[in-house]
Amino acid sequence: MLVLFEVAAGYAVFKLSNEKKLKNVDNIWEEFNTAEKAQENLQLVSFKKFKTTAGAVEAASEITEGKLSKTLKKLLKSSVDETEKLAVGDAKLGNLIKEKMSLNCVHDSSINELMRGVRAHIEDLLAEHKEEMNAMNLAVAHSLARYKVKFNPEKIDTMIVQAVSLLDDLDKELNNYVMRTREWYGWHFPELGKTIQDHQAYAKIVKAIGMRQNCINTDLSSILPEELETKVKEDAEISMGTDISDIDLIHIKGLCEQVIELSQYRAQLFDYLKNRMTALAPNLTVLLGELVGARLISHAGSLVSLAKAPASTIQILGAEKALFRALKTKKDTPKYGLIYHAQLITQAPPKVKGKMARKLAAKCSLATRIDALSDETANNEIGIECRAALENVLRTESERGPSKKQNFGSHRHDKYEFKSETYEYDAAADTPASRKHKRFDDNEESTKGIKKMKIEEVEEDDASEKKKKKKAKKEKKESDSDEE
Repeated sequence: MLVLFEVAAGYAVFKLSNEKKLKNVDNIWEEFNTAEKAQENLQLVSFKKFKTTAGAVEAASEITEGKLSKTLKKLLKSSVDETEKLAVGDAKLGNLIKEKMSLNCVHDSSINELMRGVRAHIEDLLAEHKEEMNAMNLAVAHSLARYKVKFNPEKIDTMIVQAVSLLDDLDKELNNYVMRTREWYGWHFPELGKTIQDHQAYAKIVKAIGMRQNCINTDLSSILPEELETKVKEDAEISMGTDISDIDLIHIKGLCEQVIELSQYRAQLFDYLKNRMTALAPNLTVLLGELVGARLISHAGSLVSLAKAPASTIQILGAEKALFRALKTKKDTPKYGLIYHAQLITQAPPKVKGKMARKLAAKCSLATRIDALSDETANNEIGIECRAALENVLRTESERGPSKKQNFGSHRHDKYEFKSETYEYDAAADTPASRKHKRFDDNEESTKGIKKMKIEEVEEDDASEKKKKKKAKKEKKESDSDEE
């Protein structure tokens, strides 16, 4: 039996001296636990080196794609016959060799233990090529990692994570800059802030007119429509603001330039994020939009980790604090997190938002897995179908209105109606309950007689005592009378 083993420097083919040692899987490691035993059992037949690190990376990538490299084909043709068995460490590689070159490949648990022994003592088995192997290990590892990163630059989701984070930071900075500009210039021309609500237009007007006295002679047609332009000029004539110096105006104009530049850069960054999201996750972008989809990917860490999450996790992603607070206080858990800002949920009525969030999260989970795990040629057809189905659900729910209380048939009673017929009470139909007479036993009668006898005896004793007392009184009286 021949053994095929791959290292960073090339492919090696060994010959196993005794195949009977593979019958008992538990004892295979004992036959290869030392370098001496491994060298006795295995002999190097041939070793095919890679010419460059690029060739090694190409061979590794071809095997993962289900292809045989030219180097491996040449080695197998020169050193393996069709009658011999070939032990392979990977079942997929064995099936590939069997299909392409019709060789008898073997892979089972005993081969895994054999490969484990070869891997443990590969430096001793390839003693002649030890220096080349050590030099190629680090180079091939770096090249292979770099190749995987550069494999598809359009599919790198780290760029989306950084872009959406920068977009949020730009929004905060722009709000601070605009607020400071309005407050600063508002001392000079306070009426302009009430008339112009757009921040970028406000900064352009301030930069164009400078002092409010110059507003009448300044052309603002490129920034504002005619109605607003005339209103701004009228407000400038009757403004109640204080005067400012030229130095103050220079700093205010510089701040306005920063606001304009940041606004333009934010628009460019949003276009970049939109293109990236369309290339990376087209189905998720159709369902949620660019910003909400990018924020979900950023919160999960990557598109693959978002694809691994279930729909229930996607639904409350971004509301972790509220979730754990609700679990701790035993209250209702949140219905939505970052997904709340999606268009399908904001358009829904308040009573349907929870239902729409649950349905949208389920569709997003499906769309994310398609975007992350499908081929590069995947388009947004599934996302469009899912969005159409969700819009149909939203339309039916909004037309239906609030749900009414259900009336069950068992609780419905007919209206009572008085009947003209009357019935008399039939006493013959009654069945009176039979009375059970108590039966006294002989013991009860005997006890009653004993009680009566006792009562009579007590009465006789009382009468005799009374007679004795009367006699004693008479005798006393008689004796008293004799003495006198």
